[in-house]
Amino acid sequence: MRLRLTVPVELFAIGLAFLLGMLVLFLTGYPPFSALWALFRGAFGTRNAIGQTLTQATPILFTSLAFLLAFRSGIFNIGIEGQFLIGAFTAALFGISFRGLPFPLHAVLALFSGGLGGAVYALFPALLKVYLGAHEVITTMMLSYVALYLTSYFVNYPLKAPGWVAQTEPVAPSARLPRILPPTQLSLAFPIALGLAFLVLWFLERTVPGFSIRAVGANPEASENRGISVRKYQILAFVLSGFIAGVGGGGEILGVHGRFVDGFSPGYGWDGIAVSLVGRLHPLGCIFASLLFGMLRAGGMTMTRVTKVPLDLSLIIQALVILLVAAPVLIEQLLARRRKPRRSEV
Repeated sequence: MRLRLTVPVELFAIGLAFLLGMLVLFLTGYPPFSALWALFRGAFGTRNAIGQTLTQATPILFTSLAFLLAFRSGIFNIGIEGQFLIGAFTAALFGISFRGLPFPLHAVLALFSGGLGGAVYALFPALLKVYLGAHEVITTMMLSYVALYLTSYFVNYPLKAPGWVAQTEPVAPSARLPRILPPTQLSLAFPIALGLAFLVLWFLERTVPGFSIRAVGANPEASENRGISVRKYQILAFVLSGFIAGVGGGGEILGVHGRFVDGFSPGYGWDGIAVSLVGRLHPLGCIFASLLFGMLRAGGMTMTRVTKVPLDLSLIIQALVILLVAAPVLIEQLLARRRKPRRSEV
């Protein structure tokens, strides 16, 4: 998990993505320097802007860590979005119920229930993968849509709160995560995500299960020959991945929205996959990559409001970053997996 050697390449690619974005602005008749300045000012120019950037980065950091952990075991879990939604829905249900519990016990249990929901939802494709050989890309993608429409059904019909918005009742105040930078929506979920990044790094680098997960991802045949159960550690990585995604969904509900709202996620799970690749599949890299994407989300709104540049431009910059940074990493990793090394190198 070497990160330091790739940092100059990453910075160059990100800088090139911004330059190409400015070129697109120029060719479409918008002032590139004014737009870029508005983007950075909207992301970091004020206390509220910083809070908004970190708020946008928080769920993406959770989902990028979730994808990373599964990927290190050789599992391509692209169902992070579904596990994120199930975790958010489970946390909302727990937050609505058990209103007699005090804070912080209620909040901790609601957040944990979100992680548990995501873990259970990830267990299904894990078992299908290791026992039946079902490809995880297909099963997790299908289950993501199941999660999307299932949660949408519940908040539109049996659990819908009064009113025209498809949402649940608000969670109890004792289940809410405190705001740490009022009046912004930045909540305690952000430091939890940061701590989790360091915990994932420690787990993968310093523990026996983490080493086994990396060994299985690097060379499953050699790992099996050395007595490491490939099935066991792929299931473990899958379930831990779902747990992290579920905690991220719960953090978004308990810290930002206060209730489950239909369509609240603009695709945090899918963004997490890209962020994980931009971060070179390293927990610390995921922190900086999630901040970059949070900046583009938060700053893009200010850029649109001030310079009238379409918000889609920030999406173009995100796409350029993915193409220049994440795509080569993914291709490199997939090609490496197709080779069959003669010995294990972890």
